[in-house]
Order: sequence, then C-alpha cells, then structure tokens
Amino acid sequence: MVGLAIKLEDVKPLTEAEIRNSIVNASKGEATRMPLPGLHEVLWDEREYLGWRDPQSPLRGYLVHWMDDQPVGIVLRASSASMRPGISAMCSLCRTSQPSDQVTMFSAARAGEAGRNGNTVGTYICSDLGCSMIIRILPPKQPMQPEPEEIVARRAEGLLTRVQNFTADVVKPA
Repeated sequence: MVGLAIKLEDVKPLTEAEIRNSIVNASKGEATRMPLPGLHEVLWDEREYLGWRDPQSPLRGYLVHWMDDQPVGIVLRASSASMRPGISAMCSLCRTSQPSDQVTMFSAARAGEAGRNGNTVGTYICSDLGCSMIIRILPPKQPMQPEPEEIVARRAEGLLTRVQNFTADVVKPA
C-alpha cells in the first residue's frame, strides 16, 4: 500500500514483558495479572496501537502503543451505561461514525498520585478497541479524490496522533 510505509517505524512488535512494564496507570501486580491477547496473531504493520478487552472483566480494556521509542500502556474502564439505540456515535480516536452500540465511553485513571486520588480522563472509543482495522477499510475510488491508500495513510497518522494525545493526557499530572 502506498503511503503506509511511514507508519511501520512507529509500530514495532511488543513482547509480553514490554506490554506489562508499559502500563502507567496500574500497579505492577495489576499489570502482571492482566490477560494478554494472542500476540503471535497480531498484524503489527496494520496497527497504530494494540487494544483489547479483558474477557474475564468486560468493562476493562487495555491500550498500548509506542511513544518516543518507548511502549506506553493504559488500563481503560468502559462505562456500564450505553447510548440510546438507533443513533450514531463517533469514536474520538479513529473518527468513524458507527451505530451507538459500537462506541463506548472509556475512562482511564491518570498515572501516579492523581489516579490514586480518583482523577480520570475519558473519551469515546470503538467498543472493541479495533480502530486500526476500521481505518483500513478502503473507501471506493472516486474521481478527483486522493488514492484510497493515501486516505488510509492519513487516517493512520491521525489515529496515532489522537492515541498519543489521549495517553499524554493520562500521563500528565493533574
């Protein structure tokens, strides 16, 4: 795909140890106990971040990505309330409009003392944390429009920027 090569340097495979050590808003014990997705199945060159939900705790999710050559991970909590059915909602990360049941309000405790004091940051994210897959759905080729691959590359760049900004918000002191 044309244009996607620029993202490959940002998306390096993560090991189990890197993921567990990257979590900034949970204790070491919590990071040790968190379930991991099948890392051998991840298509790293088609990801801006690794996101997954906890199968044993449906309201818990995780997001890990590279920032400044270091993996940074956060624990997310999905809201138990859902939006009204029949409306559309937009994911703040991939900026894709979807049915309301496919977008969830996630919050993340801030890192450090602020998080221990109950301070959180929240945003609407695709319920399955699969933004990297959604942005790769190629639009139909249109006259006078950029090539579909260029559109995907722009989406990937925007997604990575928004993920980094959200994580930076979690990490910064309140």
